[in-house]
Amino acid sequence: MKDPVCLMDFDLRMAGAMSIHHGRGYYFCSEICQKKFNRNPDTYTHNTSAERLSIGIMGSAGSTTSEDVIQSLHLLGKTIAQNNLILITGACPGLPYECASSVRSQGGLSIGISPALSLDEHTHKYHSPTDAFDVIIYTGSGLMGREVTNIRSSDIVLIAGGRSGTLGEFSIAYDEGKLIGVLQGSGGIADALPLILKSIKKDTGAQLIYDSDPVQLLNKLLSAYEQRHFRHPSCFCEPAQEARKQ
Repeated sequence: MKDPVCLMDFDLRMAGAMSIHHGRGYYFCSEICQKKFNRNPDTYTHNTSAERLSIGIMGSAGSTTSEDVIQSLHLLGKTIAQNNLILITGACPGLPYECASSVRSQGGLSIGISPALSLDEHTHKYHSPTDAFDVIIYTGSGLMGREVTNIRSSDIVLIAGGRSGTLGEFSIAYDEGKLIGVLQGSGGIADALPLILKSIKKDTGAQLIYDSDPVQLLNKLLSAYEQRHFRHPSCFCEPAQEARKQ
């Protein structure tokens, strides 16, 4: 990585701080450079390339959700687009579709990870939509197999409602130490997670943040990612503190 302020090259695992600006992640050698950047980001953004962060929305694919919850997902999608973040879902109907539709209507980028081999199988075997996505990635790995791709492609995971499939996605995200947001009041697995976590008793580095307001939840997640969780993007990466010792 290149520090956009001092232009120093460094290993990403050695980053001293990071900031999110217009949906992109900028990494710094120290908090000193980060503070200079935060005072006037547009002065420095041209000095280095920066990837856009992705938000994975995992939730109920069924149609028995209340209108209030659907409106919350519309607002969440609008906020994701306004923050220039990339949306990732399982390309299914239900709550993820409602969020994806909102993102796309606001000019945001919506990506669907399909369980199918092709567009034909996506629409006819899995009865899944296509109109809410700018890109559909056909994994051919089935409903359970594509869950791993969903989670590993998302910088931040957000759970809304959900049944057994969403529980599987949560389990992968939790085991792999992801930053996880939970939309309280959305029903299903999302509202059951506090009880489920009491039985897990396993520290994976995952961090859970709860809120019933989709805008506040997203803001809290972005803040948590900036402050700490960028150091632990996946359990398959060497922890930053170990890299610093070498």
